[in-house]
Amino acid sequence: MTIFAPLTGRGGAVTLVRLSGPRALAITAALAGALPKPRQAALRRLTHAGRALDEALITLFPAPHSFTGEDCAEFSLHGGRAVWAAVAAALTALGARPAEPGEFSRRALYNGKLDLLGAEAMADLIAAETEAQRALALETMHGLGAAIAGWRERLRQLIARQEALIDFPDEDLPPEVEAALLTGIAQLRDDMRAALSAAPAAERLREGLEFVILGAPNAGKSPLLNALAGDDIAIVSDLPGTTRDALGVRVDLGGVPVHLTDTAGLRDTTDQIEAEGVRRAHARAARADFLLLTAAPGETFPEAPPGTPHLRLRTKADLARSPDGDLSLSAKTGQGLAELRAALISAAHALTDTKGAAALARPRQVACARDAAQALTAALPLDDPELRGEELRMAAHALARLAGAIGVEDVLDAVFSSFCIGK
Repeated sequence: MTIFAPLTGRGGAVTLVRLSGPRALAITAALAGALPKPRQAALRRLTHAGRALDEALITLFPAPHSFTGEDCAEFSLHGGRAVWAAVAAALTALGARPAEPGEFSRRALYNGKLDLLGAEAMADLIAAETEAQRALALETMHGLGAAIAGWRERLRQLIARQEALIDFPDEDLPPEVEAALLTGIAQLRDDMRAALSAAPAAERLREGLEFVILGAPNAGKSPLLNALAGDDIAIVSDLPGTTRDALGVRVDLGGVPVHLTDTAGLRDTTDQIEAEGVRRAHARAARADFLLLTAAPGETFPEAPPGTPHLRLRTKADLARSPDGDLSLSAKTGQGLAELRAALISAAHALTDTKGAAALARPRQVACARDAAQALTAALPLDDPELRGEELRMAAHALARLAGAIGVEDVLDAVFSSFCIGK
């Protein structure tokens, strides 16, 4: 079936439309008459049923040299809604249908123009909000694919050596052969473990971090949130207990997306609503990636849950100096704001540092790599060559799933449903 969809948003000066499928060139000829040379844009008058639709630039991409691997045509239309409506109606009348979300990319996958890792990375690239997310998506698209291809080739060679030990059990093979095989298995397993150890940082970067502000009532949490966000997000008042629920804003800290959350002031209270706010504050703190512990001059800092990275910040620095050397800030004057932002950026980078390892950024990718590493670990202590060979084949199967070579039908819907219509 031939499909079509706009590749650009509505309301601009130009709407770019892609047509892909077995009748793409024939439908284009029906609208435009003489077809231009492949990959050379040409101006054509589009007509249908004796009615002029638009004057558009048309570019042809015959199969297999197109994004989808099928015959494709792209129309650069004028951006008016009426123009798009008329062209869409003509395309439908000529036998094409509107594309579903991600359908172009799905066809590219089926036609070998894109692998599953590339499709996942493309979805992440489309959704990227910050520079670091953009870089991660590109690293996944290129670096991760190359790393996995290298793992698969090394494992293929290890399986070949293991098969030699199985096929020639009576041959007097030097002991160095098996020693080298075991060394190769251990090295490959260790490389996968390194990638797995970096996966939590990559997942945090892809999803965004959660930074939570904790402190007693009137500790200056709401002014702090507003200062870091550069906007009036939270109500600021001299009355304690103004904030009774978690209130957050998305901020960019050095290219890392962070959800910064203000919480209710921590204190014992008989007010049911405020008590619920305190409970929610503790719940947010328990699952936060980083805590910003605040205290006004002379007040005590709250405790961070064990193991949670945190920073102590003395607020209201315009009223008194911090006697204990903690970082201090005045949201009123801006004193200390640059130093605080730098400290938070450093923390965000530390929490999302993959240390140069392959960026396994999705749970599916992590699960497949973990299965492969576990199979290699299970293979190492085995003396029976057949059993060791079976574990190596299980590792190869897991890497094939990771690359999208086998067993991906059950995840395709989830992957491509996140795409926009034009991809």
